[in-house]
Amino acid sequence: MGKFQIDLISKLAIKNLLEKRGIKPSKKLGQNFLVSKSVLERILRAANLKKTDIILEIGPGIGTLTRELAKRVKKVIAVEKDKKMIEILKETLKEFENIEIVEGDILKLENGSMVKWFNGLSYKIVANLPYYITSPLIRKFLESKNPPSQMILMVQKEVAQRICAPPKKMNVLALSVQFYSKPEIISFVSKKSFWPCPKVDSAILKLKVKRQKAKVNKDLFFKIVKAGFSHPRKQLVNNLSFELKLEKEKIKSWLLKNKINPTQRAQTLQLNDWLKLAKTFKNLLK
Repeated sequence: MGKFQIDLISKLAIKNLLEKRGIKPSKKLGQNFLVSKSVLERILRAANLKKTDIILEIGPGIGTLTRELAKRVKKVIAVEKDKKMIEILKETLKEFENIEIVEGDILKLENGSMVKWFNGLSYKIVANLPYYITSPLIRKFLESKNPPSQMILMVQKEVAQRICAPPKKMNVLALSVQFYSKPEIISFVSKKSFWPCPKVDSAILKLKVKRQKAKVNKDLFFKIVKAGFSHPRKQLVNNLSFELKLEKEKIKSWLLKNKINPTQRAQTLQLNDWLKLAKTFKNLLK
């Protein structure tokens, strides 16, 4: 690693860089800067980068990860909400011609912007995310008309564990993500790997987006899932009957035909169970 690069990931150097400009890390914007070279390398390995890749980075901060991405790929589009960080990025990234810095809130940017950026081409998202935007950001891109091929995200450890929940511990978030992608926790990351040090540990989460989507009505699938989880401690047959406004005996028969015990609770079902229910729901209405 070159001297400038090491400085960008040194706690002291980051402090000096911000103090010279009278900037303090914003808690509101979830600014915690990575200060571990080994974690940075883990992110880069997980992304499996190629010279032809187009990368979308969200919340680049001072550009530590951005620089390393730009060395390895065709283009990096870095979206930053904080105007103060934009000015720093213009300095720390000035030697790169393959980086486009975009000022804005990624959650408010219209899909038209992304069409312009990628023009139908495949892209990846690689980002050390502010924790507070994790769920809405994942939802925004997984549900978009032009989703990324994969997402490599630094997220809160507990959120990563919920998304990758094993059987018997499923939840709506996990099913929502697993409907569109195959999630995997690459590694856990200590809170000491950041400055300022956050209150919780993190995880590098990889989402490999499915090319072939499940052949079910998406809205119906999520309607059934939300009905099933409406009261997590209650039996599945009761939740579905009440929320879908259908007779309990009909629901019981429907579950049994799909080899699901009506007395089970929603968290014990796997993705395939919910897919089967969505595919056979129309039989209930006959």
